[in-house]
Amino acid sequence: MTAATAPDLLALDRAAQDLLFRAARTANTFTDEPVTDAQVAAIHDLIRYGPTAYNGQPLRVLVLRSAAARARLLPHLSSSNRAKTASAPLVAVLAADVDFHERLPELYPHRPQARDWLADRATRVEQARFSATLQIGYLLVGVRAAGLAAGPMAGFDAAGVTREFFPDGRHEALLVMNVGRPGPGSWQDRLPRLTTEDVVQTL
Repeated sequence: MTAATAPDLLALDRAAQDLLFRAARTANTFTDEPVTDAQVAAIHDLIRYGPTAYNGQPLRVLVLRSAAARARLLPHLSSSNRAKTASAPLVAVLAADVDFHERLPELYPHRPQARDWLADRATRVEQARFSATLQIGYLLVGVRAAGLAAGPMAGFDAAGVTREFFPDGRHEALLVMNVGRPGPGSWQDRLPRLTTEDVVQTL
């Protein structure tokens, strides 16, 4: 039985599966159709339910819309990422709030001592980066669920972006993401993916 004829064992219908995964691609060009604040809010309202350690939710999203804000970001990007970022409908700097533990009495109320568990900054930063990275994965899927494409980029000076936009030291930049409707020539041929046999082991 081939994948095309096998019964579908996923709860999502085929169209939703394709929208979120099979047909979705990392976009490198975008149309000039804007991404609205309402769309951003709808995406966050969907993805905020993804699990994080201690329910800490350390991801913070800085949306850069103005030309002046983009101009501050572009020097910190690799040269290959600048033009597409300058022209993308929406650019987001994705950061981890390294003082996320201050909200734990509100977000993790059944363990009042949780904030004290993370008093050590090094431990807290590790947790913030880990959980915020999980949330970035949810955010990518949320962007796709909105019918948009994301162009996540690690090709940038994270320390420089952190200094530029988060000088108080509370946030650490993790990723820059362009968001919008994919434009002409937005992607190249899809690269190979590992199979289940390559990835999954059973003991």
